[in-house]
Amino acid sequence: MKITVVCDIYGKENNGSAIVAYNLIRFLESQGHDVRILCADQAQKGKKNVYVVPNLNFGKALNAYVAKVGVSLAKPQKRIIKAALEGVDAVHIMMPLTLGLATVKVAHAMGLPITAGFHMQAENLTSYFKLNKSRLANKLANHFMYDHFYRYVDCIHYPTRFIRDTFESAVKRKTPGYVISNGVHSYVRPRKVDKPAELQDKIVLLTTGRYSTEKSQDVLIKAVARSKYKDKIQLILGGEGIKEEYYRRLAADLPIQPVFKFYSRTEIIDVLNYADMYVHPAQIELEGISCIEAIACGKMTIVSDSRLSATHNFAVDDKCVFRAQDDQDLARVIDFWIENPDLRHQYEERYLHSAVAYDQTECMHRMESMIFDAIDKVGRNALPEGRYHYVAIR
Repeated sequence: MKITVVCDIYGKENNGSAIVAYNLIRFLESQGHDVRILCADQAQKGKKNVYVVPNLNFGKALNAYVAKVGVSLAKPQKRIIKAALEGVDAVHIMMPLTLGLATVKVAHAMGLPITAGFHMQAENLTSYFKLNKSRLANKLANHFMYDHFYRYVDCIHYPTRFIRDTFESAVKRKTPGYVISNGVHSYVRPRKVDKPAELQDKIVLLTTGRYSTEKSQDVLIKAVARSKYKDKIQLILGGEGIKEEYYRRLAADLPIQPVFKFYSRTEIIDVLNYADMYVHPAQIELEGISCIEAIACGKMTIVSDSRLSATHNFAVDDKCVFRAQDDQDLARVIDFWIENPDLRHQYEERYLHSAVAYDQTECMHRMESMIFDAIDKVGRNALPEGRYHYVAIR
């Protein structure tokens, strides 16, 4: 099979969207498929089977902000898009950003089978404009994504049932959805990793993810400041992002300064294994692979009860859940588990055997099958005068 994977976010494996794209591309190539990549990462120019469109130019200040967010917004060029799609059997588009929005229409006009991921909630988009609490803004964002993108897609990959149900409820339509976890790699498992010498007498709390409003690391920093054990807590924030400066200021008065660091994929699993607890404070999360990785390592995992986050479904019971955006309640939960180590070990066993973590290879096989389903659908729905599909939901 020849397939083009369209990546609005591509380059460094420093965020969930890029990691998911790399995992899919590597798997498809390992299965013998001919994979092309269409992106806006200028560092990829000249590489085999990579088609690169220019970046949008917002001016020096805004360009720097966009780069810090970790996104290379594309300036789509139809000539390059068509070249990337010419002769392929299917197209998989990662996200409905500028490149994805342009490509889905070109691919549809060419009669190609189209699959797409759902890796961006409406609130992920509106939070950058501080409108994530606006029902109207989120409603408009959901309808825009459907009207201009997902209506053209033959098979939609939803990482969780939670986000599929949320989106279908928002747009009031049944979609051709496939619920497939992004899965966790086989190296993500419990292993004996000693704490570094300087942390031997510390209580290590870990959280990972992009430093951003929707990930709510500020709530965790404030909770540590409220904890009875703040003099013993070493907070590690694995990641990077636009909020780092603000978080450093927020944590300035903590007795033990947090570690702000971006770790490689293998490094973070070592940190996860020597940490005492993992906390996922995000208020907006459509899957939360880092949270699933913590569970796969049998780590005590604390999550928020946010209705916009899939991770609240992963908690083994309410003792592991705090009220979203409530740092005082999070401090209460953290202190409870510090004070009850024997019970914590029992819960770690429950997490390890909770079947929340899905094998990545199996998930990738299901993604491959979804792409074949899209090819089959288009073949069955094609008419002599051109393509005909999903007219009922347009």
